[in-house]
Amino acid sequence: MLLHDLAHCRAGDKGRVATLTVVPYDDDAFPELVRALTAERVRAHLDPWVAGEVVRHELPLVCALQFVCTDVRGGGVTVSTALDTHGKSLSSRLLAIEL
Repeated sequence: MLLHDLAHCRAGDKGRVATLTVVPYDDDAFPELVRALTAERVRAHLDPWVAGEVVRHELPLVCALQFVCTDVRGGGVTVSTALDTHGKSLSSRLLAIEL
C-alpha cells in the first residue's frame, strides 16, 4: 500500500525549506501514519531531493504530521533553475512511499 492510499499531503516552500503536511483521509489511520512515517524514513525516501535534516511534528488534534525539510537540493523554488523544485513535487514524491 502506498501512502497516497491513506492520506493526502499539503506543501509549502520558502527558499531551501519545504514543509510537507500529511493528513489521513480517515482519522482512524493517524496512528498508522505516526508509526510508519518517521523523520528518518521520510528523509531517506526524499534523499534525492532533500540534502538536510527532516524534522517531524505531530499534530494529533488535527490528525496530521508535518515534516520540515531543510536544504532542498537546487536551492528551492525561489532560486533554482531546475524545472520543478516546488514543495508540491516533494509532496507527490512523499505520497509514493510504501507503507
